[in-house]
Amino acid sequence: MNITPNSLKAWFLAARPKTLMGAVAPVFVGGALGWATMKGLTHVSFCWTWALPILFCLLFALVMQIDANFINDYFDFKKGADSAERLGPKRACSQGWITPKAMKIGIFITTTIGVLCGLPLVWWGGWWMVLIGGICVLGAFVYTTKFSYIGLGDMLVILYFGIIPVFFTWFVSAKRFFTLAQEKSFVFLLFVSLVVVSGFSVGFVVDNLLVINNYRDRDLDKKNGKNTLVVRIGAKAAEWLYLINGCMAVAGALIAGKWLQRALINTLDTSVSLAHTKFPFYLIIPLIFLSFLFSTHRKMVKIKCGKQLNAILGETSVNILIFSVLFLISIIVTTLGVCYNG
Repeated sequence: MNITPNSLKAWFLAARPKTLMGAVAPVFVGGALGWATMKGLTHVSFCWTWALPILFCLLFALVMQIDANFINDYFDFKKGADSAERLGPKRACSQGWITPKAMKIGIFITTTIGVLCGLPLVWWGGWWMVLIGGICVLGAFVYTTKFSYIGLGDMLVILYFGIIPVFFTWFVSAKRFFTLAQEKSFVFLLFVSLVVVSGFSVGFVVDNLLVINNYRDRDLDKKNGKNTLVVRIGAKAAEWLYLINGCMAVAGALIAGKWLQRALINTLDTSVSLAHTKFPFYLIIPLIFLSFLFSTHRKMVKIKCGKQLNAILGETSVNILIFSVLFLISIIVTTLGVCYNG
């Protein structure tokens, strides 16, 4: 591939567009949960107090994902992890598309932009959002420089692409509304619990991007002393991990949907028909995702190794989008089902 060093195309490839869905998915789900909280407590379908913080959360997540990709590109190049034997998509520094000096400048710029995108969230979430932003920036560096080499990368993915973004997107978008629920401790606990479960759910499905990436590179990683979780548990267990992650994500979405229904029923202070206190059909929407999961998993197991797994990486990114959209639809339909039948 003929790429002019430090060109716009080079930076675009370094940003790794296929990975950006991992940043979008948790904001989708967290924002939908914020809307559900607002709708259940105030019966308002839309307001800027809900929409604006979600927009800033999305911008922050996207910029920090690109920042993390730049950091990963630079430090893996420095450690020699991105050699000519690499099977995955080419890396900018190792290919000479971007010079190490330019990449360091790029890291500084994206980190700064990320901070600027996150600062407005202080208006909705308070000054301690600065601490959360700092933790996110630190995580971007710690993942590549340490955790990915000792098999703990998956744990950070679930935390930084699941629990933290889902919870705090919900927090900043619904804070002015869910304080009303604090008068009922049971309802408030349900809201918090379902948001945390939703975070785990999104984290599991996003982690499959890392699983397939490390599954493809397992032999080279082992040779370079990069002890990812896949290297530690082996290829066969990694294939099962991919499937288990997807199933856990669906299970979490179903649990969160049921708890959301219960929280809204208790919030409305009205009598809800007995039929709507049982498990309704619209909570099974996330189950549709299983067909995509099993299809991709079969292809992954069939291919086993080699550059062909890059197609599975792209398919996994699409699956993350599908899951997040199905989860979002499930949240919306569940909320409307309770609000208009209460």
